[in-house]
Amino acid sequence: MASDFALKVPPELEAESRLRTVQYFVTHRPWLDLYGVHVRPVAPFGSASSKPFVDPALIHRCLPDELLSEVFARMTPYTLGRAACVCRKWRYTIRNPVFWRSACLKAWQLSGVVENYKILQSRYESSWRKMWLLRPRVRTDGLYVSRNTYIRAGVAEWRVTNPVHVVCYFRYIRFFPSGRFLYKNSSQKVKDVVKCMNSRASKADCVFSGHYTLSDDKIEAAVLYPGMRPTVWRIRLSLQEEQQQGLTIGWMLLSLVTSGVSDNEVNGPDEDILGVVEGWEEDETHNPDVPAVSHKRGLKAFVFVPFEEVETSDLNLPVDKMDYYVAG
Repeated sequence: MASDFALKVPPELEAESRLRTVQYFVTHRPWLDLYGVHVRPVAPFGSASSKPFVDPALIHRCLPDELLSEVFARMTPYTLGRAACVCRKWRYTIRNPVFWRSACLKAWQLSGVVENYKILQSRYESSWRKMWLLRPRVRTDGLYVSRNTYIRAGVAEWRVTNPVHVVCYFRYIRFFPSGRFLYKNSSQKVKDVVKCMNSRASKADCVFSGHYTLSDDKIEAAVLYPGMRPTVWRIRLSLQEEQQQGLTIGWMLLSLVTSGVSDNEVNGPDEDILGVVEGWEEDETHNPDVPAVSHKRGLKAFVFVPFEEVETSDLNLPVDKMDYYVAG
């Protein structure tokens, strides 16, 4: 039996109340998608219209938001930045902290999860996207290339001329998020070297593996040259954000030191050689047959070349078309 005190609402007011209730529930709540609840889209932010918003884009009508998020989750952060320029819906979706959190934890996995969370809260206002944009990092989707030149005297002909040759060589570095890197010193162009800059490189490719650490805007790296007299190659890099001939300078080479290491200090090529030489002075060597040498030439900055641009990079140009800088 219905209560005598039940409030009787006129039909027109009840319909209006239901309409307001429906308008409240159609508000966009992304977290409800996790429970399989599909919410109707609303008008864009700032619109005066109260009608439900229907996206006219064919891709948005055919592709559910769940699949769109899965596609974004498999993109690199640099591709996400390009995708955010497509439309407003993609820009709002890509601002989801989940995408940037996974990118940050992978880029700075050497720091550890706990340390990354502390840095996030203390420096970047708990914004993973802001942390990705502002915190110094190394890129792992390409090669860092340093182009160096020097002059070599040629053979005089008939004692009339004294020819000289401009010799060009490149230093190649490929970083990995795990703290390892590959190094190669070669005169070959970047499009030819990129084929062997991977973990499957053989000794014939002259690709050496080492370890590095990233601290703020500084990189400490070391690699071991095996042989009868093992030699340690140590470098220090500093972040540079400038433009030079259309190429972004990634890291400036501060110092390059080669020194000897004793046989009992190295157990194998896979050993963390950076931990062995940690704390060494620049003029320190542990093998009297290999003196410590601090190189003052060949310290050109490393520019970054993504894998998708190695075929079209200016570093592939021939000698007569490339602008060489001759020191001294």
